[in-house]
Amino acid sequence: MNFDDVLAAGRAEGELVFTPDWAQGRATFGGIIAALVFDRMEKIVAPGRAMRSMQVSFVGPVTPGVPVEIDADILREGKAVSQVQGRILQEGEVKLVCLASFGGDRESTVAVSPLPAPEATPVDACQGLPYIKGMTPEFTQHIEMRWAFGSFPFSGKGGRDMGGWMQFRERPEEISDAHIVALVDAWPPALLPHLKERVPASSLSWALDIMHPRPAMAPGDWLLYKATIDQAGAGYGHTQAGIWTSKGELVALSRQTVTVFG
Repeated sequence: MNFDDVLAAGRAEGELVFTPDWAQGRATFGGIIAALVFDRMEKIVAPGRAMRSMQVSFVGPVTPGVPVEIDADILREGKAVSQVQGRILQEGEVKLVCLASFGGDRESTVAVSPLPAPEATPVDACQGLPYIKGMTPEFTQHIEMRWAFGSFPFSGKGGRDMGGWMQFRERPEEISDAHIVALVDAWPPALLPHLKERVPASSLSWALDIMHPRPAMAPGDWLLYKATIDQAGAGYGHTQAGIWTSKGELVALSRQTVTVFG
């Protein structure tokens, strides 16, 4: 199932089962889980309110092949902003909790230009992360990443920055905010190039802000991602990232707290 197929399945009534091709180790890829919860939340807010900020807690792993429930509730709907909560449940247990703020435009005299995109090696000159069954996460057969900053995971080369270009391998019909949610979470934690051997690592919490009005993006466009480690130690790391279009327009800002077992 490609991403659009999973998105359509998530919008249908009843339970949803994630297929193994979206796995990340023994769990399901967190980006697609968060994207489906976001999509459910987006559908219940008042028209004209874009997602401004979202906080995700990955409470527990979602097992592929086992049905999940997705629910979303409006906590408060004001004149301009809707506060929404979403959840993923599997076998009666909460696996993901999400809080998001959706807001309509306001008149304001404040206007500050967004952060510029960093200089990056062109896509065609960047090394890609191929999908290799049993070596790379299963979900990478759906999402392509090409390294422009830093080193590959488990290379032992260290560094503070990591990232590059990203897009879906199978071109979607459009690029919605849900597609952006899934793409941003595809990148491995920026801590992993500090390790010389494979060890488990996972996102503990994630905050994502999407800029609106959002830059125009065609389904085949590449997005640029660059993450920076703020601090890491005692098994945890704190990173921040920016996401830009190929034209250098700011799309989103991301922050993660990561656990690493090595």
